[in-house]
This record gives sequence, C-alpha cells and structure tokens, in this order.
Amino acid sequence: MRRAIEVVPRGGYPETAAEACVTLAYDDRHRRRIRLTTDEGWEFLLDLAEATVLGDGDGLRLDDGGWLRVRAADEDLVAVTCREAADLARVAWHIGNRHIPAAIDGARILIRHDHVIVDMVRGLGAEATPLRAPFTPERGAYDRQPAHGHSHGHGHSHGHGHSHGHGHSHGHGHSHEHGHSHEHGHSHEHAHGHGHSHDDEHGHEDRHG
Repeated sequence: MRRAIEVVPRGGYPETAAEACVTLAYDDRHRRRIRLTTDEGWEFLLDLAEATVLGDGDGLRLDDGGWLRVRAADEDLVAVTCREAADLARVAWHIGNRHIPAAIDGARILIRHDHVIVDMVRGLGAEATPLRAPFTPERGAYDRQPAHGHSHGHGHSHGHGHSHGHGHSHGHGHSHEHGHSHEHGHSHEHAHGHGHSHDDEHGHEDRHG
C-alpha cells in the first residue's frame, strides 16, 4: 500500500502533479496515521511523523514520489450574521464561551449545525442561516503550527514543570494553594518551620525549620 509521508501547504508543491484527491470532513483532517481512500477509489496509508491539520488544497507527498491533493468536504453549517459589527462581536463572545469550533468568514461566523447554539444566537438577535460548505475553524492561539510544520503545542502550561502549588500552611490555618502550573520540574512545597515544606521533585527536600 502506498503511504503519504509528508504534508506540504497549498502552493508549496506541484499541484498539477497530483494524481488523485482525498476529500475529508474537518474531524478527519487532523490525523497522524490512518488508512484512507481517494476520491478515485484507491486506498493509501496516511503515515505522518506527528498529527497534523490538513488544509483544503494541501498536498500529500507519497513515499514513491507521487502527490495527492486534500479537499475539505462540505458539511452542515450555520452562518451567523448581525446587522451591526458590535452585535456580531457580542455573539462571537458567547459562541467562544461555549468552546465550540467556529470559522470567521468575513462578516459572518460559521459554526456546525447545533440546534442549541442556533437557538442561543437567534435569542441574541443574530440571523442563523443553514448552509453546506467546507469547515475550517479557527485554531486556538497556542495551537498554531508554524509555517515549517511543527507545532510548539504551547497550550500555556509552559512545560517547565514548576507546579507552584505552594501548600503554605503557616500554622495559623490558611492554605494558599496558588495553583499556577509552570511545570519546571520542581514542585515547591516550602516547609519553613511554620508549615512550609520545600519538596523539590529533584529528589531532595529542603527543610528550613
């Protein structure tokens, strides 16, 4: 079976050389390894080094030097619009607050058809018009892949390991639990004599008291 081993963004590969297309809905365009079938009916294995979002028009380089073209499939969507930009911004905030995928398309917001969300936006005074179209929602601010393809996956948990969960127990009964999670590898639990326990996750434990 032929394997697709690299994703090249639209415009960065010889599109006229693509011998077939593979049409995928949004949920199927974020994959690392899966068997797929082209629109022409033959199977291939998507076999990437890491999970990658496939964009409409991107190219898949095959292990034998061939190329495939990715197409975004039409899906059941809703176009959300408002007469005033300020109203659309307010509706966008409410949609974002529900943590659902959404695409910004000029003066409208595209979301998947969901009667609960449709009722909500109409209740806020927006128009909600069903349509079928490709869906490519905005990605999270910390989930964007740089142009060269790797994704830092920042997610803002800084990977340092600092788990500052400061468990201060000062003897007089308040428990600070700071809760920021920098992850530096040391999980400071100071025990300074009045309750702090400096537990360093490197294996040594400072006791200042």
